[in-house]
Amino acid sequence: MLVADYDIVFQEVPNETTLALNISDCPHHCPGCHSSYLWQPVGDVLTTEWLQSMLERYPYLTCVSIQGGDRDYHEVEHYAAWIKQHGFKSSWYTGFAKLPDDLRLNCFDFIKVGPYIEALGGLRSKTTNQRFYRVADGALHDMTDVFWTE
Repeated sequence: MLVADYDIVFQEVPNETTLALNISDCPHHCPGCHSSYLWQPVGDVLTTEWLQSMLERYPYLTCVSIQGGDRDYHEVEHYAAWIKQHGFKSSWYTGFAKLPDDLRLNCFDFIKVGPYIEALGGLRSKTTNQRFYRVADGALHDMTDVFWTE
């Protein structure tokens, strides 16, 4: 997986200070995508050493969100498990319409699923097709409505 860029964010995962890793080489190419620069394979290879250095650089983090990585969701699982083993919450933003049947949910604390469909809007829209879940006890608990402002 290639990390095109990253940011410290406060809105991607509610109530968490999150290191958001933007993974490139997205296979979905959603019309209206706000991050079409991630369609190409650009950036640096994600490693646990690089991730460890980021966690040390930003000691106030509570969560790491992998934004993409859909070409190899098993690698996403690997990093999500590593993140949890190091005391942080893990999140995955995926453009899959449906999660893979063999996805190990226990690797994650949060998952956003769904391709961006411009006519339906993103997570802030009540008409969105995208869902944001908290993972607990091996199940997905929908909490999409926390993004709705009205």
